[in-house]
Amino acid sequence: MTNSNPILVLGGTGTVGSRVADRLRDAGHDVRVATRHAEFRFDWSAPGTWRPALEGVRTMYVLLPERTGMPESFMPEAYRTGVRRVVLHSDRGVDIMNVTPLQEAERQVRESRCDWTIVRPDWFDQNFETFFRDSVVDGRLCVPIGSTRQGFVDAGDIAAVAARVLTREDHVGRILPLTGPEALSFPEALDRIRDAGGPAVHFDGTPDAYRESLGAEGVPEEVIDTMIENFASLAAQGDTEPTGVVEEILGRPGKDFAAYAREAVAAGVWKRP
Repeated sequence: MTNSNPILVLGGTGTVGSRVADRLRDAGHDVRVATRHAEFRFDWSAPGTWRPALEGVRTMYVLLPERTGMPESFMPEAYRTGVRRVVLHSDRGVDIMNVTPLQEAERQVRESRCDWTIVRPDWFDQNFETFFRDSVVDGRLCVPIGSTRQGFVDAGDIAAVAARVLTREDHVGRILPLTGPEALSFPEALDRIRDAGGPAVHFDGTPDAYRESLGAEGVPEEVIDTMIENFASLAAQGDTEPTGVVEEILGRPGKDFAAYAREAVAAGVWKRP
């Protein structure tokens, strides 16, 4: 693949997307990051912003905002403007947890005329410094998953895989389930944070505790019910088995959670303001 056309990164300012863009730039590729506030403005709800971002692009990486669906007209528009290769960032629990927007996005990508790859990562290590940060700092985290082990995977490894498959043809038509090198329960992951010098955190994996914590944040009861049901479906799958896909594609070991925790503590991500 040549560098004559920019690689479009949609969702290129978040935890994974920014790392994908950096990896591609470091490898010498021309990268176009398009967001609502970037030089190339892109808004999923404003179709008039799509074509300027897509012009001249043959390859793109798509990471949808949370709870945002891919409009049915997007992939046909991308193909009309010249896109021929798409890598979609999905989720390993897309079917188990019935993540409808991602299920539909996967269908649209697979049914498009483009060559495609779908990346399905498990929980990010970095969730502990983003979505779960306040809970970690406060010393109590509630997720209704019990003690089942999850395949926590580092965002840097996800980005490295995405950058590799965007620039090579040997993973076209594949769905890639990404996990870290070991599966950990939430208590085990939190123990590694503590052992690295981070805060000690009590974990409550019961639905009642989760309901109480979200209720205190004002989340509607019906939304909480759905989330608990989806987490129950995930827990019913039992312990995750590491897939080895990160190692297969990158030709090196994936980053283990303990290494992530040491780096995060050194960076001060759980320090109180």
